[in-house]
Amino acid sequence: MDVTIIDCGIGNIKSVQRMFQAADGDAEIVSDPAALGDARRIVLPGVGAFDAGMSALGQGWIEPLNRLVIEKGVLALGICLGMQLLCRRSEEGVLPGLGWIAADVKLLDTGGDPKLKIPHMGWSVVTPARENPLIPSDEEQRFYHVHKYRAVCDREQDVLATATYGTTFTTAVQRDNIWGAQFHPEKSHRFGMALMRRFLAMPA
Repeated sequence: MDVTIIDCGIGNIKSVQRMFQAADGDAEIVSDPAALGDARRIVLPGVGAFDAGMSALGQGWIEPLNRLVIEKGVLALGICLGMQLLCRRSEEGVLPGLGWIAADVKLLDTGGDPKLKIPHMGWSVVTPARENPLIPSDEEQRFYHVHKYRAVCDREQDVLATATYGTTFTTAVQRDNIWGAQFHPEKSHRFGMALMRRFLAMPA
């Protein structure tokens, strides 16, 4: 399989699988940590609260994920809550995150604009912070967001892309083989499909 999608009960799994299939990729959904095997590319989608997400991963997922992603260097992509779970911790909860990205998750800062409501829901332009194979800089990129929180990275080089909602925030992260998108590529039409094609094209 090109992509293994983790189903631990916290994500919009089917729509992610359908978008990968539309992007000409073979995507399997795995709901048992023992079935991860030697996955080539791992995708962790997620919606909802941080502690609920980490509690779900705590049901046998963390050890095999660390083995594959940290020890073996398997490509991993976290989506929405899945990206936040890559971080150390969140203001939203008390449980520790996976800690793969040196970042804390904090409430969105709208800059005091009373017209901007939280959660941030809708399309936003996403600007790459540096050249990378996932989000190109040669064409405007627009992705659909639904979130209250954002990652605040310790290291500037871990910021892959930003967007603006009152203030500028990190909407994508990357360190080595670990990638994360706060937005929903599976809801982002041609932009999301193109991103998934680029993820599929990365050497695994």
